[in-house]
Amino acid sequence: MEKNKKVYVGLSGGVDSAVSASLLKDEGYDVVGAFITIQIPGYPCPAAVDRRDAMRVAAHLHIPFIEVDLSKVYETQVLAETLRAFARGETPNPDTLCNEKIKFGAFFDFCRAQGADYVATGHYARLQKSLREGEMNGSPTPSRRDFVSPAELWTGVDPKKDQSYFLWQVPQTAFAHTLFPVGGKTKKEVRALALRFGLPNAERPDSQGLCFLGPISMGDLLTQALNPEPGDVIDKSGNMIGRHRGAVLYTLGKRHGFKLFSTQPEMPPHFVVAKDAIRNTVTVSASRFPQDTDKTVVLLTNTNWIGDVPAGVALARFRYRQKLIEAELSFESGREIATINQPHYMAVGQSLVLYRGDRCLGGGVIESATLK
Repeated sequence: MEKNKKVYVGLSGGVDSAVSASLLKDEGYDVVGAFITIQIPGYPCPAAVDRRDAMRVAAHLHIPFIEVDLSKVYETQVLAETLRAFARGETPNPDTLCNEKIKFGAFFDFCRAQGADYVATGHYARLQKSLREGEMNGSPTPSRRDFVSPAELWTGVDPKKDQSYFLWQVPQTAFAHTLFPVGGKTKKEVRALALRFGLPNAERPDSQGLCFLGPISMGDLLTQALNPEPGDVIDKSGNMIGRHRGAVLYTLGKRHGFKLFSTQPEMPPHFVVAKDAIRNTVTVSASRFPQDTDKTVVLLTNTNWIGDVPAGVALARFRYRQKLIEAELSFESGREIATINQPHYMAVGQSLVLYRGDRCLGGGVIESATLK
């Protein structure tokens, strides 16, 4: 046991982080509960309720409790940047940005500066790190005490809860000092452990809404912050066929929230296949997927690769929980390209995340997606 190793656990008030702290304490770590306070005026941030539940967990486990206010960092580096990207017509992922800038950025740095050997969170993901020679001990899943270098990010064992997609932007150097205690467990097992540990928040439901902002939808956030104006819905030939509530409110593949003028008694569903923030138009089609094409060539920007990632065959997704798609990763003249072996409409700004088996390789932000 690493009795002399100090671990700061990001206690969110939820069950997953509470069970993480309990498991680490049982293993002999010197555990500190750390709470991130984020309060943004005008938004239903649940910090007060979350802080109360986190404090109750720390008291139950008899561990120290500290808090750090990262409201300004979140407002400037996550919220403002997300809104700017949407205003440009892109489709960013605020959860991945939050992990990079807050949980494994400012919060991680704060914990390490306070003397933490490790920072732990309740994410459903796993880390497979390099081992000291001869210390595998015959086990395919080594003890975290064998870790000696930055690691590979692997999916959580519960496919319904796996959060590796949201962790692709986390720097590999941070993973050398990170623990994911519940990544090797299912949600059902975590719930059972919460009851066994007698945690005061064992029955708390999973959180909903946006990261740190509380019960507010992305549509409501964009409506409140960007005040979008109605505009034209057009077909792929440029003909105006309906009206929408504001181009920034739509993501590719969406089939609701706009009105078509057709008088057909049985109008087939239409899907958003493009949007233009400058012209404030949304393009729709009765075909959800591109026709007469076989592949999508994706140019990536702002990439982050976790471990050694050579070119070659991979699996990809550009939405959370999306079924993985066969792809080919290549590095050509300084450009990083993922060729998806299916035709898809992909939005600029979305996160494309790549895998090989259970390993998450990292990914990048979609700069362009060309159908071939």
